[in-house]
Amino acid sequence: MSLNPLSLHRSKVGYVGEGIAANFLRKKGYRILERNFKARYGEIDIIAIDKDTLVFVEVKTRTGTQFGTPEEAITPWKLREVAKTAEFYASLHPELPQGLRIDVVGIVLGPNDEVLSLQHTPNVML
Repeated sequence: MSLNPLSLHRSKVGYVGEGIAANFLRKKGYRILERNFKARYGEIDIIAIDKDTLVFVEVKTRTGTQFGTPEEAITPWKLREVAKTAEFYASLHPELPQGLRIDVVGIVLGPNDEVLSLQHTPNVML
């Protein structure tokens, strides 16, 4: 079995982006609870608390914008998957805040993983 270099590159880019997003959100006062929560419905990149709200964050990282912005790559189907997984997570943790929301963080990285742009969109509507 050979490993696909493009697949390895994408997972590294995603991992780097999620770390950048988590640090960005911490600086804004979010308390990070989990990263990469997986359930049968899907996966949530970052789960955090912002004031009195449980926040589920979808992070999309790109190494350029030739195919559009990172945010444009998040489909309504993906947001529905995040919403289902978020409801499941909330049901497992009734002690956490009852207010729920989905945020999106879009990141464009340069050749040396430097952040060229970071866009945080709170409370994305389905």
